[in-house]
Amino acid sequence: MGGMTSVLRRSEGGEPPESLATGQVLAHVRRLIERGELRPGQRLPAERGLAKQIGVSRSSVRAGLRSLAAMRVLETRHGSGTFVADGPPTLGSEPLRFLAVLNGFGATEMFEARRMLEVGIAGLAAERATADDLAAIAEEVAECFASLEDPQAFLVHDIRFHRAVAAASGNPILASVVEMVSAIFYERRRQTADRAHDLRGPAQLHRRIYQAIRARDRDRAQAVMNEHLLRALRSEALEEAGKRS
Repeated sequence: MGGMTSVLRRSEGGEPPESLATGQVLAHVRRLIERGELRPGQRLPAERGLAKQIGVSRSSVRAGLRSLAAMRVLETRHGSGTFVADGPPTLGSEPLRFLAVLNGFGATEMFEARRMLEVGIAGLAAERATADDLAAIAEEVAECFASLEDPQAFLVHDIRFHRAVAAASGNPILASVVEMVSAIFYERRRQTADRAHDLRGPAQLHRRIYQAIRARDRDRAQAVMNEHLLRALRSEALEEAGKRS
């Protein structure tokens, strides 16, 4: 987001396009954090106030906050508001983005890497998950089912589910890589998520992965994670096709 402020300027006579408006929200929150005006654990101003400060619509504020929540910069607490995440820093996705551009990484290669990584992680989670890990995974499964009518919210909890499984692997290096890769997938998927037709299917697969991890069944956890990711690839292809048509 470093050079974002020079590019993200409001169009004369109205709010900028959605992607630019969302970028303005990200840049604004980052500046508040960098200046120490927002600290870990501190609550953000209400959406209405942020929209007025930045000069964008409340829907753009919500989109920006969702992006920051998916990157785990922020966290939403139901009934309390949105807060700056309180915890250890996570790897940003910028280095991987740069390498992808520099070396021409394609979507196929990125997906293949994610699949190899997350299938193995699911197996480790089945062996190592603590009671707290299981509770965190179960919470995201429940939130996915609660978000079946809201594709953008579902996407956030989908990403958080995969991160919770990665954390349950007990390997902080793998968990950090998943954090980095999932940020890239989130940014791409949020452009097409509203075209998703079947969110119940992925939610049910999340539940099956959780059940396998809870049962300490490594092979089943890996098999269901593999099935889930392959189905996600097909769904993403359909969403992209809908975007072009």
